[in-house]
Amino acid sequence: MGDIDGVNSAPLSPRPASVAPTPPIAQTPSIIISAPPSQFHSPSLTRSPLLTPGGTARKTPRFRTPRFITPLGSPIRKALKLTKLDPQDAWLPITESRNGNAYYAAYHTLCSGIGIQALVLPVAFTILGWTWGVICLTLAFIWQLYTLYLLVQLHESQENGIRYSRYMQLASATFGEKLSKFLAAFPIMYLSGGTCVALIVIGGSTSKMFYQTLCGATCTSKPLTTVEWYLVFTCAAVLLSQLPNMNSIAGVSLIGAVTAVGYCIMIWLVSVAEGRLPNVSYNPVRSGTEIANIFDVLNALGIISFAFRGHNLILEIQATMPSDEKHPSSVPMWRGVKGAYTIVALCLFPLAIAGYWAYGHMIPANGGMLTALYAFHSQDVARSVLGLISFFVIVNAVSSFQIYGMPMFDDMESAYTKRSKKPCPWWLRAIIRAMFGYGCFFVAVAIPFLGSVAGLIGGIALPVTLAYPCFMWLKMKKPRMYSPVWWLNWGLGLLGMGLSGILIAAGLYVVIDTGIQVSFFKPH
Repeated sequence: MGDIDGVNSAPLSPRPASVAPTPPIAQTPSIIISAPPSQFHSPSLTRSPLLTPGGTARKTPRFRTPRFITPLGSPIRKALKLTKLDPQDAWLPITESRNGNAYYAAYHTLCSGIGIQALVLPVAFTILGWTWGVICLTLAFIWQLYTLYLLVQLHESQENGIRYSRYMQLASATFGEKLSKFLAAFPIMYLSGGTCVALIVIGGSTSKMFYQTLCGATCTSKPLTTVEWYLVFTCAAVLLSQLPNMNSIAGVSLIGAVTAVGYCIMIWLVSVAEGRLPNVSYNPVRSGTEIANIFDVLNALGIISFAFRGHNLILEIQATMPSDEKHPSSVPMWRGVKGAYTIVALCLFPLAIAGYWAYGHMIPANGGMLTALYAFHSQDVARSVLGLISFFVIVNAVSSFQIYGMPMFDDMESAYTKRSKKPCPWWLRAIIRAMFGYGCFFVAVAIPFLGSVAGLIGGIALPVTLAYPCFMWLKMKKPRMYSPVWWLNWGLGLLGMGLSGILIAAGLYVVIDTGIQVSFFKPH
């Protein structure tokens, strides 16, 4: 037993001749050093010296491990090169629990990857037409699936054993501390906090529609105002956000994924069943000037690009999985991603194609398929069906709020753990999450015109999905120069950055051309 304990407590190197043999461990008093439970097998702890009761550090004797016990390349010897873990990871909500699996990954990915933004895909088809609409949607799907694959493979470094459990950590390792804050900090914050604000607007507005649908035209009760419905939705989201960590919301993500798939399928099935609208046209919509036409096409490409989301959460989702040399987390993670995006494709493509077939150029630009369903079929479709669709949208919104808010919870709690060197107490965690939820509510009420500049801000955040993963792969994996993989990642990365710049310009043009109705604290 003494030899084996020596292997677990010190690096494998010859013992100096001058060091006396170590007495049996049972006779050597020691002080137990407390650490987060998940860090007991961290390499930094297995190399720590034992402390004597007097408080002086004494070097642990080093043993030459017999070759018949630990041959070269054996699991024990390789265990000393296990993934390096930050001791604070056991205290933060994203990495507090590492017992995730492929199913959990599929639930989280599907819940974060499909949402209300998919309902406006037919709007892009009104500008691009059938052929280019389908081609652009297919290419965008393949592109973002490839960048997802890159992020999954980049989660663990084979060279230094570090797990990049957050998108910002990988960006810092790739671009450097200062440049990563400039390039990625705001887009990641927008994709988390900004999405939560949008979910409050969507969830509150749909809750109002849901009440009106169930109550009917003859309802005599006084309905809540829009702000009050926002508050009702926020209270439900804040209450659910008290679940402690990412793995604990796996069931919530499953419910969110099921409801997202449910309302996508129901909307396009109802639209097809009701048939095409009279005088529907499939001719691409054209503006008066050539410049306006160009920016309309760019906005259509932006709509397709923004339909795919959740890349800023992939590393966080993978961080919830156990990982070792024989069973890396990338295998179950990629299996879960493939399953989730198979379902995403089965929802998005029929939704875009069926929606454009049913409504053509008459599809509303704001709200897309959901607005069209109420505008054109509210009298034809049963109230129970409309109510169920609205209910699914509300449940999906409150479920998505949890996974998109988790990186913000993690970041705010890390500020406390770094300063105090201990986990965040439950009461402070509850306050932090309530402050975030009601802060998003305040923004949703105070700046209701935020959706008018969503295209502009979305262009800034687009590289997180389509460009940065390619540059990260080039920096971290260092493929052979001028090889096909080298050309592919450089091409996609530069194309993604160029598309981002063009969409920012298009967003500015739309804002300047159409203007913004600035109305603080007056949500519609």
